Amino acid sequence: MKKIITLLFLLAAIGIVTSQSSIITSKKFSITKDTIKKTTKVVEKEFTPATIAPDTATVETGKFVFFKRNAHASYYHDKFNGKKTASGKRFDNQKLTAAHRKFPFGTKLRITNEANGKSVIVEITDRGPFARGREIDLSKKAFMNITSNKNGGAVIVKIEELRK
Repeated sequence: MKKIITLLFLLAAIGIVTSQSSIITSKKFSITKDTIKKTTKVVEKEFTPATIAPDTATVETGKFVFFKRNAHASYYHDKFNGKKTASGKRFDNQKLTAAHRKFPFGTKLRITNEANGKSVIVEITDRGPFARGREIDLSKKAFMNITSNKNGGAVIVKIEELRK
């Protein structure tokens, strides 16, 4: 029954099943367009430059829109320093940059470590990561800003996109 309800929510959300007042009606439950609007919302948080740590990237006023939670983040090895990225820029482990498979180059993301709440704002300059199970590759500086584990590795993060 739960799978059917989930499927019906999905169909209703993408507009395949439509009607004026009631989308789905049965003896046990009724789903209307208002119910769907209440249950599917975009989480947006406004911020000002004062809320950004001093050593993070410069960002204009805008909104952070939630993208993904429980994402695995890793960081670039030092051997990539000075090499060209997919965007054409030279990679520098001392800048706040990142690689993602889908976000356009120049997109600013807020990466928050879910274990300790520390966050950093990075700019997408490269494609990757190409390791299975990894969502984002951070520069070493960005990774060290959000983690207490200075020995490296990976960390579980929340990803939010900056929208103006």
